[in-house]
Amino acid sequence: MKSLRFMEFEPLHRFSGPVTVFHDVRLPERATPAGYAALIDAYGLRVPLPPTLFATGERHRILEKAGWRILTPRHAPRPTLEGHLTFALKYEGLDLAVLKRLFLTLEAGSLETIVQGTPTGSYARRIWFLYEWLTGQRLDLAGVGRGSYVPAVDPNQQWAVPGENSPRHRVRNNLPGTPLFCPLVRRTTALEEFVKLDLAARARAAAAAVPGDLLARTAAFLLLKDSKSSYAIEGERPPQDRIQRWGRAIGEAGRHPIDLDELLRLQRLVIGDRRFVHLGLRAEGGFVGEHDRDTGAPLPDHISARPEDLSSLVEGMAAFDRQSAGELDPVIAAAALAFGFVYAHPFEDGNGRIHRYLVHHLLAKRGFNPPGVVFPISAAILDRIDTYRAVLESYSQRLLPVVEWRSTERGNVRVLNDTADFYRFFDATRQAEFLFGCVRRTIEEDLPKEAEFLRRYDRFALRVQTIVDMPDRTSDLLFRSLHQNDGRLSGRARRAEFEALTDQEVGQVERLYAETFGPPPDITG
Repeated sequence: MKSLRFMEFEPLHRFSGPVTVFHDVRLPERATPAGYAALIDAYGLRVPLPPTLFATGERHRILEKAGWRILTPRHAPRPTLEGHLTFALKYEGLDLAVLKRLFLTLEAGSLETIVQGTPTGSYARRIWFLYEWLTGQRLDLAGVGRGSYVPAVDPNQQWAVPGENSPRHRVRNNLPGTPLFCPLVRRTTALEEFVKLDLAARARAAAAAVPGDLLARTAAFLLLKDSKSSYAIEGERPPQDRIQRWGRAIGEAGRHPIDLDELLRLQRLVIGDRRFVHLGLRAEGGFVGEHDRDTGAPLPDHISARPEDLSSLVEGMAAFDRQSAGELDPVIAAAALAFGFVYAHPFEDGNGRIHRYLVHHLLAKRGFNPPGVVFPISAAILDRIDTYRAVLESYSQRLLPVVEWRSTERGNVRVLNDTADFYRFFDATRQAEFLFGCVRRTIEEDLPKEAEFLRRYDRFALRVQTIVDMPDRTSDLLFRSLHQNDGRLSGRARRAEFEALTDQEVGQVERLYAETFGPPPDITG
């Protein structure tokens, strides 16, 4: 029987019964919200909804549809704070943003009563540890004197680090971050399959198959390709010197720890004309989107972190890079850090390119790349730009409804509520799956493809000399003229740079190109 003290802290009849619509989200069938969904509703928590919401239905089968996972009646928790918290930890894993907002809403006594009811229970101890870790406040409880240690993060549900034991709670703190920044990634079938591929080993094998001198040229080409693509994603066409300067920065990724000074250095490198851009952390609000054509009012697709929260967020990212990133899978760690950075959007400009730099940083830092090789992640992203935008928006769409803001006179946004935790704690699963796909493509397609292209180029350039003697620079111009015109020398090129070539030599060169790179496309049908 519950104590009077517990009854004092937990009002009755607070949790919803069966519904067909939850927070304007339609359920696939009538069911009762459970776990985080029930807690969000019962305590009026303004937080981004979890990517998958849970409920218990009336049928004895599990249904996964339209963002809901509906379990059977036998899974239904007791309609209490403890019941739904236990359900959430058991079936959903950790949603730190929801948990922190819930803990700040509750009276400490309600949580103390839960722990006192089952002081050695694994869920009670995890709740206790998470409360103190997230809020920085201690509950009025004595330490647990016995019992085995339980992990704060269930490693069968979400990716975690080895961690350290907390004797007070007898909980192993295996959270992959700090209270200032700790994105989490669920263990999905897709991610498990990606990890089993051992892409780092495949990358080493792909690089080993390329002769050393050719690999160096391939690496230089891929580096330039990535730099160009990163600007192209932002819709920019900067001069060649800026592309090359940013390429050199990418080539040095992983050498310096990520902290505010390093991020500021990167921003200075990436920004060309600094006259109209404030360098350093934003002093005002920020958003991604458009402006109303008539009024100039902002129409945000994403709202960035408040300027007053940026210093602590960057501090959290630096700690993540310094501590936890070395213990997670490199691609998963890169997704958490890079997407966390771009959601916070610390700068007025340059965020997107630095976000993609952070992927290179963590892969290089962990030795994921073969020495001297930078995978053109940005090129892979550019080729999947619609998917990339959908991945970015997958969190922004859940974040936007809980950000209160107003328009400023300058057409910017000013955030009115406390949103810092929404950038510290988010689910990066979809982002990690996307990034794994990009990395896999660069290893299995881009690296061997570019190496093979250079092999053929060398063969073409060597055989051109048997047809006509010309300097390497002219030979390269000849190749580019053919390459840009589907293997044929255009009339303009024949009248200008290659006027000296005879018709017979032109025919020989075009046949050589076709033999080396394939015949031109058939445009007759």
